[in-house]
Amino acid sequence: MRRSFWLVIAMIAVLCLILIFNHDQGMTFGYDNDVFAQAGYLAILGIVIGAGVLGSGIKLSDMARNIAVWALIVLFLVAGYQYRYELQDIGSRITVGLIPASPISSFDADGNYTVRIERSADGHFHINATVNGHKTSFLVDTGASSVVLSSQAASQAGFDVDQLNFSIPIQTANGKAFAAPISIGVLKVGNIERYNMRALVTQDGSMDGSLLGMSFLNSLQGFSVRSDQLILID
Repeated sequence: MRRSFWLVIAMIAVLCLILIFNHDQGMTFGYDNDVFAQAGYLAILGIVIGAGVLGSGIKLSDMARNIAVWALIVLFLVAGYQYRYELQDIGSRITVGLIPASPISSFDADGNYTVRIERSADGHFHINATVNGHKTSFLVDTGASSVVLSSQAASQAGFDVDQLNFSIPIQTANGKAFAAPISIGVLKVGNIERYNMRALVTQDGSMDGSLLGMSFLNSLQGFSVRSDQLILID
């Protein structure tokens, strides 16, 4: 070990002397001094690592196997990072298959959040969102001017429906009804979040579900329908 130590010191000294001697020329053995210095450094580092490994007493076969295992682990980690968005998309599609109306969140080429919604069997776009942290199922309705919560959904989201003022006349599929204005603290659709979103709550029994209307859609950069997908761009 002592002999190896002094051998490494001697190699470093020789490398330094060569670089000092050729400093003015800028070249050593036909190579730029910086390139030659880096190559010499790597060579010395390789010798030190090799000497340490050989001196450890570990069998070369065991060492090769361990290196191969770690190389595969690093390869899988790098591949997973490079294809993280594709893997996320696959996972989201599996979720949609298992849980209908689940949003598929991703990024577009410009780095914007996008949420894709698969068309349901009834031909409409339904989506599972959260209102103040509580899961709420919405029907995306471009004919609705506002986000509209059913009385049940509003209660589940923490609103005291009995204290609301149902003074706004609206037209629903069941006919004329009245709604109360509210402000949703956090409305989250996939990775898209909106704060203090103005909305309406319908009276109990006047509407079966909740609507994701234009007040939310107009807050986006854009939205479009492509084949059987509704794409929201934040």
